[in-house]
Amino acid sequence: MPLRVVPSGDQKLTDSMSRILGRNRVIARVAIARRRGARVVLANGCFDVLHVGHVRYLEAARALGDLLVVGVNSDEQVHALKGKGRPFVPERERAEIIASLRSVDLVTIFNEPTVEALLLAIKPDFHAKGTDYTEETVPERDVVRSYGGRVAIVGDPKQHSTSKMIMQLNQRVVSPDED
Repeated sequence: MPLRVVPSGDQKLTDSMSRILGRNRVIARVAIARRRGARVVLANGCFDVLHVGHVRYLEAARALGDLLVVGVNSDEQVHALKGKGRPFVPERERAEIIASLRSVDLVTIFNEPTVEALLLAIKPDFHAKGTDYTEETVPERDVVRSYGGRVAIVGDPKQHSTSKMIMQLNQRVVSPDED
């Protein structure tokens, strides 16, 4: 007989949910990791509809160090960045999905328009950005350099895009004969 687990209202947090922390707790966990000699990496993004490009980006970011912290843009900021109708997935759920990836150690949701405040709060050794950037086009590069950190461009070539996926889905809804 197969084992069946039925979630209850008082079920404890899942492992992935326990890795989603507020900024102050992330700062404390990073400090503990640093005392143990860990190299800290920060990656960030909207992660509205997870795709293989996100997974490859986060795995490559994790390879840079010992502790990967991922900043997830808040719903308010995703809406400001991506426009009407976005995000599709609420911030808490996006954070939980990201936290469930084995390459990710900690996740925090940030509400500022840029990740600069989070960078200054945890001062990661590496700030990982996707291949749609170069080291010179990363908006936060001067902030990272100001505390001695390094910018790293990681992941596969930018061939995956949530926005592009959404456009393709919309086209299929309009013309369903594409099977």
